Amino acid sequence: MAETVTLSGKTSPGLLASLDPLLREWLPRQRWFAGKGRPVTGFSLVAATELLPAGARLGLYHLLVRARQGAAPGDCYQLLIGVRAALPPRLAPALIGHVTQGPLAGRTVFDALYDTRPAELLLEALRTGTRIGALRCERDPEQEIRSGLVPRRLTGEQSNSSVIYGDTFILKLLRRVVPGVNPDLELPSALAREGCPRVPAPTAWMHADLGGDGHEDESYVLAVLQPYVQGAADGWELALRELAKGEDFTAEARALGRATAEVHGALARALPTATLGQAQTGPAVHGMIERLDAAAQAVPALRPYAPALRTAFTALADLAAEGRTWTAQRVHGDLHLGQCLRAASGEWSLIDFEGEPARPLGERRMPQPAVRDVAGMLRSFDYAAHSADPPAPGWAHACRAAYCSGYAEAAGVDPRTDPVLLRAYETDKAIYEVVYEARHRPDWLPVPLSAIRRLAAPPDLP
Repeated sequence: MAETVTLSGKTSPGLLASLDPLLREWLPRQRWFAGKGRPVTGFSLVAATELLPAGARLGLYHLLVRARQGAAPGDCYQLLIGVRAALPPRLAPALIGHVTQGPLAGRTVFDALYDTRPAELLLEALRTGTRIGALRCERDPEQEIRSGLVPRRLTGEQSNSSVIYGDTFILKLLRRVVPGVNPDLELPSALAREGCPRVPAPTAWMHADLGGDGHEDESYVLAVLQPYVQGAADGWELALRELAKGEDFTAEARALGRATAEVHGALARALPTATLGQAQTGPAVHGMIERLDAAAQAVPALRPYAPALRTAFTALADLAAEGRTWTAQRVHGDLHLGQCLRAASGEWSLIDFEGEPARPLGERRMPQPAVRDVAGMLRSFDYAAHSADPPAPGWAHACRAAYCSGYAEAAGVDPRTDPVLLRAYETDKAIYEVVYEARHRPDWLPVPLSAIRRLAAPPDLP
């Protein structure tokens, strides 16, 4: 890849201006664009690297651009922009538009991840540890990366983009990026050092190191390459298939509980833990109550349940006031069935440790009670059960119980033995789901509302 690069991060000053009108239309349509519902009013260039010269048959730019929406500075997005005279039919879905002004006038630009050549160049850069301008690739020297692996883009994602290389590796390209240590690299790396087999160890990764020229010293994690679990079944799809066939899923739920506990145990050994007392629990409860109040204002269907839901949080504050403490540690942060893979051997793996992308990076990296991940998985079983026709609440109840039992087998502690803590975190998660579904998928709103009714009732075990 190094031989193909000619400008080492320098691009024409008119590049972004020429792309601006096309990106304003294209970017908000992408599933990974976070600012839905608000028009893009402009862009600022954070970094640009020409990887293949634009005058060649195939040009390639790596861009970090900040999309302004209103008065706020806006989010920073990673774009791989391909440049061709015209697109072949196979690349029609990747079209961004035809440039009419500036240095690329008369050319066609497109999302380069749809094209095999740019994907091959990314893997070669990671394999060789290439540095181009601000872009820096690093790798684990203990893992081999063969050249010539055939790439294919993974479809159906939301917050990021992925490419699979020859059923050997999967590259996750982060789309909305922020400076700092990204947990999707940090946590799998820590688990690899701990020898935890439940999470694929990072093989290589790409950063952007920015400094000088008006930038503060900043490092952005841009992409992570990991081994691809060949033949693995996505936990969500597997659960839905078994549910549709009327098959019991409790053995899988129990095994997944054990896997979750093993990952939590390894994270607690690998990274610092903390003790949460009243001083730490108070602000957390306050945040939960604030989110409840905001959600009740935004979603009228939630309002009748708000007083009862508030007791889930005040009960936790009361325990802390009585001197109760809890252990906090690094957690997955966005755990659900879709973040789990079952290998052909039957072993479960956990993936995608980025956390909830909408949350600030500092918050995602804070130690939290491990029950937050448990609550997320319990909610996921509910979602699967309500996706069935007709819904199968009994299936969800059995899976929830089996998952907690499996967790207890590996952790030595059953999450259900601390019902106040579990109820608080599951309630907070369900409230988040209500707001999300009301805004993005109104047809799904009955799913979290059914949990809201249960959680608003007198506390019970899952």
